[in-house]
Amino acid sequence: MTVPNTPPDPGRIPAADVAGPAADAAASAPASPAPDPYGPPAAVDPFAPPAAPDPYGAPPAFGHGPAPAPARPLLPELRAGALTALVCVLLGLGVAGLWVWLAPRVPLLVSGNRILYADPEGEQRAGADAVFALIGLGAGVVTALGAFLLTRRRGGGIAVAVGLTVGGLLGSLVGWKLGVRLGPTSDVVAHARQVGDGHGFDDALRLGAHGALLVWPMTAMVLLLVLSAAFGKREEDPPPYWAGTGWPAPGTLGAPPAGGALPPGGYAPAPAPGPAPVPLSEPGSAPEPPPGAEPVRPADDRPVPPS
Repeated sequence: MTVPNTPPDPGRIPAADVAGPAADAAASAPASPAPDPYGPPAAVDPFAPPAAPDPYGAPPAFGHGPAPAPARPLLPELRAGALTALVCVLLGLGVAGLWVWLAPRVPLLVSGNRILYADPEGEQRAGADAVFALIGLGAGVVTALGAFLLTRRRGGGIAVAVGLTVGGLLGSLVGWKLGVRLGPTSDVVAHARQVGDGHGFDDALRLGAHGALLVWPMTAMVLLLVLSAAFGKREEDPPPYWAGTGWPAPGTLGAPPAGGALPPGGYAPAPAPGPAPVPLSEPGSAPEPPPGAEPVRPADDRPVPPS
């Protein structure tokens, strides 16, 4: 039979009853009011550090690296291209002079009222075309090397390449037309009447293979591309897309802190283990009563009511 109003066992006193003044103060502290969703917005601290990126958010999109370098002004680019083309046209004058000087001549012979070839099986016309192509090849090498050396510090540019191509084609045309005018006359009949019967003269300088006009611009363009790829100015490569602050740095993997503040690497290291909790009392012994509490009488001193 259980006696009514029996006090609890001293070894089973709940821990909440002996927590001490700290628990009483925490319980008596007023609770912070919940934020009003319809109230005015909270003031923003202008000196607060910016919020760290979310390490668990979506990775940055491909191609969104650093801002590209500013584009070059248009006027200097046009000036460089026009100057390159003008130099090539002026070199066309030299090409014309070399062609007239080096090209083999086609000999003709006046026989009565006929004009005959002095060497019917000669290859002088094919030789003239080959000489023009070789001169264009040399002009392309010279112009491409000069354009690369003069524009290497500024990094070349599309205007230089276009000016070199257009200028090489114009220089070939100038060399062709001017070479024909500087060579023997193209009026063969008048020249035959001038020299008389039985005498020989040279035929006009002609370019039979018009494809030789493209040797200069093609050589210059290919050589410029090769020089730019091998010895051109190098631009700094952008950093990879995973090098942003939202990705963890090597060796910094760990759980993010509860406050949301992250180190520069993007992830916080795992926290060090704290000290083990101290038990309130040893097993089998009674806990100490809080200060000012009425001592609990031992079980032997409890009065036994009459049966």
